[in-house]
Amino acid sequence: MELLWILLFSVIHPYARGQGVYAPANAQIVHSGQACVVKEDNISERIYTIREGDTLVLQCLVKGHPRPQVRWTKTAGSASDKFQETSIFNETLRIERIQRVQGGRYYCKAENGVGVAAIKSIRVDVQYLDKPVLTVHQTISDVRGSYYQEKTVFLRCTVNSNPPARFIWKRGNTPIEQSKDNGVDIYEPLYTQGETKVLKLKNLRPQDFANYTCQVSVRNVCDIPDSSVTFQLTNATSPPALRLSVNETLVVDPGRDVTLSCEVTAGNPTPAVSWSRYPGPLPQRAQIRGGTLTLRAVTSADSGYYNCTAVNNVGNPAKRNVNLIVRVMRNLTFQITPDSNKDSESIQMGRDLKISCHVDAQPQDKVNYTWYKNGVPVVPSDSLVFLRSDPDMVPGTSSLEIIDMKFRDQATYSCVAGFPGSSVPELRVDVNITQSSVTPPTLTVPTGGGVVTVLEGAWADLVCLVDGKPRPPVLWSRADKDLPMPSGEWLVETRDGRLRLTNVTRDMTGTYRCQTAPYNGLNIKRREAQVQLNVQFAPIVDPPFSDVRSPTNQPVTLRCAVLKANPPRITRASWLMNGRPLRPEALNTQDAPTLRIERLGAASNGTYECRISNGVGISSCIFNVSTRAYNPEFYYDTPNPISILKDNNYSYILQWTQKEPKAVDRIIGYWINVRQNKRVVFSRQIDVNEPEPGVLMYYTLTDLRIPLSYEVRLTAITMFGVGDPATRAIHYSERELTDYHVCGFEDDRICGFTQDRSDVFDWTRQNHLTQNPKRTANTGPDTDRSGTKEGYYMYIEASRPRAKGDVARLLSPLYNVTTSRGPSGSSRVPYCISFYYHMKGMHIGSLNVLLRMKGIATVDKQVWSCSGNQGPEWRQANVLVTPTGPFQVVFEGVRGNSYEGDIAIDDVSITAGKCKQDSPVPNTGRIPSVLLCPVRSSRDHRDHNHHHHPRSYPCRER
Repeated sequence: MELLWILLFSVIHPYARGQGVYAPANAQIVHSGQACVVKEDNISERIYTIREGDTLVLQCLVKGHPRPQVRWTKTAGSASDKFQETSIFNETLRIERIQRVQGGRYYCKAENGVGVAAIKSIRVDVQYLDKPVLTVHQTISDVRGSYYQEKTVFLRCTVNSNPPARFIWKRGNTPIEQSKDNGVDIYEPLYTQGETKVLKLKNLRPQDFANYTCQVSVRNVCDIPDSSVTFQLTNATSPPALRLSVNETLVVDPGRDVTLSCEVTAGNPTPAVSWSRYPGPLPQRAQIRGGTLTLRAVTSADSGYYNCTAVNNVGNPAKRNVNLIVRVMRNLTFQITPDSNKDSESIQMGRDLKISCHVDAQPQDKVNYTWYKNGVPVVPSDSLVFLRSDPDMVPGTSSLEIIDMKFRDQATYSCVAGFPGSSVPELRVDVNITQSSVTPPTLTVPTGGGVVTVLEGAWADLVCLVDGKPRPPVLWSRADKDLPMPSGEWLVETRDGRLRLTNVTRDMTGTYRCQTAPYNGLNIKRREAQVQLNVQFAPIVDPPFSDVRSPTNQPVTLRCAVLKANPPRITRASWLMNGRPLRPEALNTQDAPTLRIERLGAASNGTYECRISNGVGISSCIFNVSTRAYNPEFYYDTPNPISILKDNNYSYILQWTQKEPKAVDRIIGYWINVRQNKRVVFSRQIDVNEPEPGVLMYYTLTDLRIPLSYEVRLTAITMFGVGDPATRAIHYSERELTDYHVCGFEDDRICGFTQDRSDVFDWTRQNHLTQNPKRTANTGPDTDRSGTKEGYYMYIEASRPRAKGDVARLLSPLYNVTTSRGPSGSSRVPYCISFYYHMKGMHIGSLNVLLRMKGIATVDKQVWSCSGNQGPEWRQANVLVTPTGPFQVVFEGVRGNSYEGDIAIDDVSITAGKCKQDSPVPNTGRIPSVLLCPVRSSRDHRDHNHHHHPRSYPCRER
C-alpha cells in the first residue's frame, strides 16, 4: 500500500518593492491518496495514520518567488530521524517500509530568503500489532493451619501495539470470563513495558491444566489482523535450567578450535537455547548446533563474553556466560631508569639502576617474565631485585633493579616474556648495560629545517635528528593540542625522527612537536623540538564568478579582491576579454585590481577575466558582462494549472516574473517557443508593458494534446536584442481530482487510485500502443474514450488464467466529508460519480460501483451495476451518492463465462455536488442522455472477499 499526503503551500501576492519576489506563506494541507484514517485532533492538526511496513509519501508543493527551498524535519519520534535540506521543487519525502520509530510530527519548511518561511506540519501515526509474548510464573506457599501447599500460576501476556490492544483469554476454545469463574483473576499489572494482561489461576485445579490462548486485537485498524499465542499448562510445567561445559573464564591459544556447550538440565516445555556475545555479534564463522557453539581457528578478535540463554517462557530465562580470552603478545619494550632519587640521566657506579620490560598481552596477568644476565638466568639477591608489579610503571611491567651498581653488574641483560605451556611464541629484548653503551639522547632540528615550506598538494618531510644509546623512537604531535595529526591520530611514532606528509593542504599549516619516547631508551626527561610547516597556495579571490548586467552606453567597473594568499604578496595581475589580453601586465600592488569599461555596448559584451598570481599559483575572477536581459523566472503557482478542453486537448496558464527587469534596457516583449519531442509546435513574440519587479505576467497555451508533455522556452526581448532564456517542461498531470478535473489515467500514478489487496486479480492500465498484438479479438476497446491511440484507460483482462467469477477492484483515494449539511438544508453532502465504461464481448460479466464507507467497520454499498454485452461504444454513467463520512469509490470488475469479457473504464470524476444534468436522477434510476445500467441491489457488503452479486440485467438506453 502506498499512502500519499500533499502539503500545499499557497502564497500571498503583494508587491515586494525593489526585490521582485514573493514570500511563501499560508500553508494548507490537501489530502490525496489512501490512508487508514485521516482525522483532525482537538487542535485542528491533521493526523495521518499508516500501517507499519507500508510506504509513506509526503509531498510539499511550494509557491513563492524565487522558488523556495524545501527542508523536511521530524520531531516526536526517534532523535536520529532527520532529513537533509534540499532545494528541489516539489520535494517528495518517501519512506519505504515505515517503522514505528519513524512516527511523529513532520515539518515541511519552505523559504526563499524573503519574509517569513512557510511551515506546515502533519502528524504521522504508525500503527502496528506485534505477536504477543506469553510467560508463565508459579508460586507455592504454605497454608497456615493446614498440611498442604497452594500453587498459584500467573500467565502474563505482553504485546506492543498502536493503538492499545484488546486482550481475550481462552481456555481451549472457550473465552475466560472472570465473573463466571472464581478460580481466575484477570488484571493489568503496574510498571510494565508495553501492554500486559495477567491471567491468575488461583490454587490450581485439575481443570486448570489445559491450553491457554492470549488473543490480542486492535479491532482491524489499518487492516491489521488479530494475533495470538497459545501455551499448554501441565503439572510438569517448570522453568529452564542450564549447565555449562567449561569454566566461566576460558583462555586458549590462537588458531585453536573452541567448543562451548550449554546442556539443558530442566524445563518443561523444552527450552530453546540461544547464544550471543558481548561486545559485538557472534563471529561470522561461528557454528551453532542446538546448545553447542563452535568457533574455528580463533583469533584475538574472537575474545569476549559469550552468553548462553535458555527460554521456555516459564519463570525467568536461564543464563550462563563464559569469558573467552585468546592469548596474544606484541610490542615488547624496555626502559632504563637511572637512579631517580639522584635525578641522574646516566649510568654511574655506586648508584641504583632499573631495567623495565613490558609487553602488550592478553591476558596480562598470565604473562611470565624471565630475566637473563649474559645468557644465564638471574638469581634474585640483595643487589638484584625483581619487581613484578612496579608502582612507577604501567600495570603488567616487570623490572630488574640493580642496587648500588658495581663493575660486575655491567652486562647484557635479556627480558623474555611468554605464556608457560602455550604455543604463543615468546618475545625477547636484549639491553647492553655499560657506562659507555648508555648515553642520554639528544634531539635537534637540522640547520634550515626549522621551517619547511611546500606547495599545496606536494609532500613534505619534517626532520628531528635523534641520537643517544640506545637511540629512542621519536613521537610527533601538533603543538596545538586541540589538533590531531593529518592521519587523524594524536601521536605518530617514527624510528629515525623523519615524518613524511603527503598531499599537504593549507589546513596542515602550523607547528609540529617532536619528542623522544620514554621507552626503548633511557627513562629520563623527554627531549623536545619544534618544526614549522608553511603551506603555500594560490590566491583566494572574490568574486570567483559574477554576472554583471547593465543598460547600454553605461560605464561598468570590475574589481577582483584577494581574500587570502600564501605568500600574500601579489606578483602579477592581468585582464583578459574573451581570452585576449587587455593589459599586458598590471602593476605589482596590494590594491584590488580594477577594470573600468567606459561605455557598455555590443562590442564590449563578453567574458572578462582577472588573473592574479602570487608566484605560487594563479587564480581568476570571472565576470560575465552583458546588456542582455536576465532570464524570466517561472512562477509555480499551483500544482496543476491545467484546464481540460474539448477534443482531448488541454490548456496551460504560463506564469512568470522577470528577474531584475531594471538592470538592463527596457523589456518590450517575450519570445515563446513550444516544442514537443524536439519539434516546434508554437513560436511567437508577445508584446508586454515594461515588467515591474515581482509582478506576475500570464500567457495561456492552448490546444495541448493529452497526455503529451511539452518544453517551453521563454526569452525576454529588449530594444537591443534577446536576453537569457528560461526553460520548463509542462506535463499533463492528474495529481488532484477537482470539480473541473477528469481522471483519464494518463499519469502512471492513476490519480491516487490503488488496487484492492483482497481481490483475485488487478485492473490493468494500457493504451492502443501498449496493447498485446495477440490479444483476444471482439472484446475490449481499441482506444481510450477520446479515440486517441496515446490515451490510457483501465481494464480487466478476461483471458487465462482468469476464471468465471474472479473479481478485480480498483479503489479511489479516500474522500473526507467535512461539511455536516448539504444544500437546501439536507443533512448529507451529495457527490457525483461520473465515468465512461466499455463492455464489448459475448462473455461480459459485471461492472459494479461500490461506495466504501470508512468508520469503525468498513462497509461496502453497491450503488450501480451493469452486466452483459453493451456494444462497441464507450458509454457514460453518472451516479449520485450521499455519503455520511469519509468514503472511497470501488470499481469492481467481475469476469464472465469466458475470455471475451474485457471491461474498461475511463475519464472518472468524483465531485462534490449533484451531477450536472437538467433533472437529477437518484442512483437507483436512469440518467438522461446517457446509456445507463440501473442499480438492482443496495445490499451492504461487509466481506470484501465474498460479494453476493445481483442478477445481471442488460443496460437500457433512454
